[in-house]
Amino acid sequence: MNQTETGIAAYLGRDRLRFLQQICIGIAGAGGLGSNCAMHLVRCGFKKFVLVDFDRIEESNLNRQFYRMDQLGKFKVDALSNNLLEINPDLDITILHETVNSGNMIGIFNDCDVVVEAFDAAGIKKALVETFLPTEKLLITASGMGGTGNADELITRKIRNNFYMIGDMKTECNAKNPPFSPKVGIAAAKQADVILAYYLNKYESEGEK
Repeated sequence: MNQTETGIAAYLGRDRLRFLQQICIGIAGAGGLGSNCAMHLVRCGFKKFVLVDFDRIEESNLNRQFYRMDQLGKFKVDALSNNLLEINPDLDITILHETVNSGNMIGIFNDCDVVVEAFDAAGIKKALVETFLPTEKLLITASGMGGTGNADELITRKIRNNFYMIGDMKTECNAKNPPFSPKVGIAAAKQADVILAYYLNKYESEGEK
């Protein structure tokens, strides 16, 4: 157990931490939602990740995404992996430079217990939900976090036992309501919070048996 894990265990306890470290989390998109959600999950003690994104870091990403200026031009998943390893150097991370689509998502996330939807396009969001909702995977999506103000409207909705939606469901990111760090960060933190709460509850009901 390294220093980061020892610090996390001070709050969770070693048994809960070991339980969380067995969970594999797929991050579908490494932008404002995905990169920040992954950061929070690492700080919560999760250790196994599949990071998937085809894109590179641009100047316009730095206002809200978990990247630095010296990482401009790098693949997002490469930079994200490095940044997460700076928090906990013993993470188990799989990196994929791919565009997720309806034809490959099952194979990409097959071994994941959780899939975090962090896409921009509505079509692929819908395809991911339709693909994984019938499975036992925990699925977390987000919609509606553009602009500023009314942050309290970003709420967590439990749709099914394995399906949660985060956001206000109406304020999409666009020219009128740009993606700013506060509300995007809140949505990403709420995604991570759902996952942490879900598995801590699961530990209490199953992990000690």
